[in-house]
Amino acid sequence: MDLTFSEEQDELRKVVRSFLAKHSDEAEVRRLAADPRGYDGVVWRRMATELGLQALAVPEEYGGFGFRYVDLGIVFEEAGRALLGGPYFATVALAAEALLRCDDEQARRDLLPGIASGETVATLALTEESGRWEEPGIRLTAHDRAGGWRLTGAKTYVPDGHLADLLLVAARTPRGISLFAVEADAPGLTRTPMPTLDQTRKQARLEFTTTPARLLGTEGTAWPALERTLATAAVLLAAEQVGGAAAALDAAVDYARIRVQYGRPIGSFQGIKHKCADMLVEIESARSAAYGGLWALDTDDQAEIAIAAALAQAFCSEAFTRVAADNIQVHGGIGFTWEHPAHLYFKRAKSSEVLLGTPSYHRELLATRLGI
Repeated sequence: MDLTFSEEQDELRKVVRSFLAKHSDEAEVRRLAADPRGYDGVVWRRMATELGLQALAVPEEYGGFGFRYVDLGIVFEEAGRALLGGPYFATVALAAEALLRCDDEQARRDLLPGIASGETVATLALTEESGRWEEPGIRLTAHDRAGGWRLTGAKTYVPDGHLADLLLVAARTPRGISLFAVEADAPGLTRTPMPTLDQTRKQARLEFTTTPARLLGTEGTAWPALERTLATAAVLLAAEQVGGAAAALDAAVDYARIRVQYGRPIGSFQGIKHKCADMLVEIESARSAAYGGLWALDTDDQAEIAIAAALAQAFCSEAFTRVAADNIQVHGGIGFTWEHPAHLYFKRAKSSEVLLGTPSYHRELLATRLGI
């Protein structure tokens, strides 16, 4: 395992950080959090045309650049640092990955170029009322009727489901779990935004009433592809969480240097020193877990990926939450106020902690996969 970065990767981080510093600063994060869409269409297009972020890990034959997951992880880490809102996670980590893993070459050729170019905002609709990420939690049904497949049921907690142009929907058919593509304007589809703790990451409830859909791949064979998609998304989310935690630590250290109490900076007090040191240890441990997951994704070893993804998500979720909470403690009373950005990181941490399943869920997955 090589966890060092090349000069090109360091440059990628520098470019992405600079771009997000301009287009995802605190004022913009707050503005988009209050916007029902949650993202700026102009910035989204610039992410695609100037930086190629949506196309980064998409293979060249589908309009992408074919970079490695380690490279994509750098982007997600910087996105987490900047609290980037909008459908980047839903489109790249969930939808694009699901298309890459499904056994439907024609669907990849039809749908991935739009994602890579930034023209298509996409998402994956998997969870339902139970909130479960396992196969038994999928109850929405699909039936092959005259004229094509029809979906009936509901999906909840769908990232950016209220605005996505393309919905990839997991449904149960007579032969098992299958994956379907649904257009945003499909008849019988109702999309309702849901209230969220983290206003920077929008979610929606989707209701399907005999909604026409396109079957992707072979009926009843989608679950292995979805499992791999969730593992990839878990690792990329872990990288994002590391970036958010690092930003929270930077804010805590900066404040500890300038906040004076009893005639000296609070960073000189032993209690604050220890808290910041503990935060650093949490972040470095989380970074090792996330980078290990990215390395595993690039090996394409299914067993290694399953273990590394569960480990990364179980650890990084809790690490981000602890660091974000400690950042508030270092700031004291001002850290609890709406005017201070510390609470934005804490809300992102708590929301991300359950986005793909709780840490205890991922620890259970890890134990199962290790045979414990």
